[in-house]
Amino acid sequence: MLDEKKIKYRYREYTEEPLNQKELEDVFARLCMEPAELLRKNDKAFKENGLSGNESKTELIKLMTEFPTLLQRPIGIVGKKAVVGRPPERLLELI
Repeated sequence: MLDEKKIKYRYREYTEEPLNQKELEDVFARLCMEPAELLRKNDKAFKENGLSGNESKTELIKLMTEFPTLLQRPIGIVGKKAVVGRPPERLLELI
């Protein structure tokens, strides 16, 4: 979709280059959301780690650095703004 609209972007493969704790904290601040709100409850790592979704912010961020598939995606970031691309058209809100 971004390619079709000739919008430049940098794609980051989250499984090869996961976000670190500071980056995740920054993303949640830009989104004005808590980690639990972006937790993928149907993810394999959610079940394997016996998560409930009621874990602390600190614990969820730690787990999202270890198991990046726990984080909803895509997330688009431009400047101080960020959106979760669900549906993908939401990414256009950043331009």
